[in-house]
Amino acid sequence: MAARVLSACSLLRSSADPSHCVLFSRRFFRVRPLSLRAGLWLSHPLQAVPMKTFGVLLNGRHSTRQSHDLVDFVMEELEATRSRKRARATNKVEYPSSEELLEVKQGRIALQKGYLLEFKKDSQKLFLAVAQKPDGKKNWMVCDQNGITSSIKPQQVTYIVPGIESFDHSDIPDFVQKAHNIMDPTMLECAWEELLENKRSVTPEELAEVLYGSREPIECYCAHLLLSKDDIYFNQANSKGSSSIYVPRPTKQVEELTHRRHLKEAYEKELEEFTQLVMSAKTMVPCFKPSKNTWLKEEKYRQWFLSLEAYATDRCQNDEKTIAGNILKAMGLSKTSSAAVNLLIDIGYFPVHVNLDILKFNISSVEDEEVLLAVEKLLTTSADLDEANRKDLSFLKVYAVDVDEADELDDALSATRLPDGRVKVWIHVADPASFLEPRSIIDRKAMQRGTSIFLPTSTYPMFPTKLAMEGMSLQQGKLCKAVSIGVTLDHDGSIADYSIDNSIIRPTYMLTYESASELLHLGLEEETELRILHEAALLRLQWRHSQGAIDTAMIEPRIKVVNPDDPEPLINLYIDDQSDPAMRLVSEMMILCGEVVATFGSANNIPLPYRGQPQSSVSASAFGHLPEGPVRSSAYVRIMRAVEMDFKNPIRHGVLGVLGYVQFTSPIRRYVDLLAHYQVKSFLRGQPLPFSSGELEGITCLVNLHVKVSRKLQSSSLRYWLLEYIRRQPRGKRFCALILRFIKDRMVALLLIEVGIQASASVSDGKQIGDEVEVVIEEVHPRNDILSVREA
Repeated sequence: MAARVLSACSLLRSSADPSHCVLFSRRFFRVRPLSLRAGLWLSHPLQAVPMKTFGVLLNGRHSTRQSHDLVDFVMEELEATRSRKRARATNKVEYPSSEELLEVKQGRIALQKGYLLEFKKDSQKLFLAVAQKPDGKKNWMVCDQNGITSSIKPQQVTYIVPGIESFDHSDIPDFVQKAHNIMDPTMLECAWEELLENKRSVTPEELAEVLYGSREPIECYCAHLLLSKDDIYFNQANSKGSSSIYVPRPTKQVEELTHRRHLKEAYEKELEEFTQLVMSAKTMVPCFKPSKNTWLKEEKYRQWFLSLEAYATDRCQNDEKTIAGNILKAMGLSKTSSAAVNLLIDIGYFPVHVNLDILKFNISSVEDEEVLLAVEKLLTTSADLDEANRKDLSFLKVYAVDVDEADELDDALSATRLPDGRVKVWIHVADPASFLEPRSIIDRKAMQRGTSIFLPTSTYPMFPTKLAMEGMSLQQGKLCKAVSIGVTLDHDGSIADYSIDNSIIRPTYMLTYESASELLHLGLEEETELRILHEAALLRLQWRHSQGAIDTAMIEPRIKVVNPDDPEPLINLYIDDQSDPAMRLVSEMMILCGEVVATFGSANNIPLPYRGQPQSSVSASAFGHLPEGPVRSSAYVRIMRAVEMDFKNPIRHGVLGVLGYVQFTSPIRRYVDLLAHYQVKSFLRGQPLPFSSGELEGITCLVNLHVKVSRKLQSSSLRYWLLEYIRRQPRGKRFCALILRFIKDRMVALLLIEVGIQASASVSDGKQIGDEVEVVIEEVHPRNDILSVREA
């Protein structure tokens, strides 16, 4: 009798009488447990079917009535089967427990020499090997297809191929190839439908007989591979050693898993297309590579690029991290932020010299529409609240001294000599608080910024540019509103008298530090006021030193980059010597202004952001043997204590040598300065103060967090461009360096005088602190912040 298995039932044909065909439900059959050959057995007890009925089936020579009896019986069974299906559809499928399955089905095979087995290595990789001999009480020595012998533990064995008692390891490749030749994962779906309908679990050996009609070793191993690698149709119910039992998953779960697989396949296809697109862009000539905006216009891949950008700047969420990691892996790159940065640069998404910190801290020059509307209204309709009380100082010659690229000018200076020979100076400060209200939308946005950010490539102002330039900044030759601090200095440099007034001034000169120093050097008769300012600055410096002040003047580099998005932008380097006469003049006047405001606040009980700095426990005299200038200043800076703040009373500033100090001269650039303006100007108007000491403290604490980020951004950006400047210098070029201090043995900290950057190197014997040495650059990588130098 030949048997043919159909998708819904099994059809048995009698070889003796082909005209008689009987249709049986699949539930009538079960796999013979111990047979190694294909066979179908009746699943119902034999006595359940009348013997005479089998007679009709087997010899085909009984009466028609008996044939009708058989047909009636089959029809009854089919109807019973349908009833059971309907009942099963309304009830949850229940399988025996894992323990019951193991007890019934698990024929655990004891490992013996010559057995072919599969084992797990390194928790991931699977290997086929042949058992050689026991290794101790439980372990076994096995030999894989390459002839490599290793010792494995019982728990490493994942499958023992049945029906093989003596196998040669050299035959493993051929065995594996034969198994893969007959393995078809699509066959699992048919088996799953059959077993789910019959609520049956299965072992690899049973599945081999269902799929291939055989329990031969190759078929069993192939069934094991199908089950162990399957993640859709079957679930491993339990496993002990090399014996495993699998249960068909419920239909809904299979549908969900299938859906997920389709999504995964679609994603992988899309990922492949994306990587091909990116690889193509990498090979393009730089001028033809798409820009960031062009890449982001492609909606299909927009999120992919944003995920890579977030990964490059170390600020991605979980989903973005997964997407970016998959892209980098698909392109054969390491899953690191630097790899993402380099990839985005290579395809033109980032410029070569991209400032990642701007992206990390989300710094933007784009203002909200609401803020811009408020600015327009302020510039066109605002009134000067102090117009009636402004002192006219437009007759004074006024010098505004700053760096040449400064856009916002918020302080200027005047001076005259009194009849008694003493000097009177004025520090004029821009007056944004004359029309800007605390807690307004413009004020809140300025508070969120905390400070203007000055980078070599761009400036991010605290206030919108139009407001800062047109409404707040001091402008040459124009009448400008200001807060003027007038100070009469005694002959020793101390403060003899002072005043704080709302004023009107007309700035006469806008000078750079270089041009101001040149004017001082020339000593022109018509610039007497500038010479008086210089005299006042020297007098103040001498007085502060007598009060314990420490001179920390250093060499400071400054860089301006033209066309920073170009691969090779123009870099202009400036070295500012803080001991330069013009820079010394400005800094002394700023300190004087801060001391006067603190004194004024203390005398009138005004809460202000008072700054102080405790004196170091190490006396400044301990560094008297060091050369003046950068060497001594560097030593001072290393022992300085942290700045402290008080919002009720002034506190001594030991480094500046003053009893109190308030930052007041940059209200357009620093929000804490603006807070002091709000307080002082409200007092001058006779109005209630806008902030209590507690409110000042809270706001200042918040603002200082933003200021800290800005300083880090400015420092890292400056250092990057300094390193880029050095990288472009001719190979082997010698730089003059100053030894600041010894670190260990002959390793020293150096200041490269021509660049204004510090480095470390080993120097020859006999060198001392303060000596100059020549060094050459060994290695420099701006992106990785690497600078290595050696003595020439």
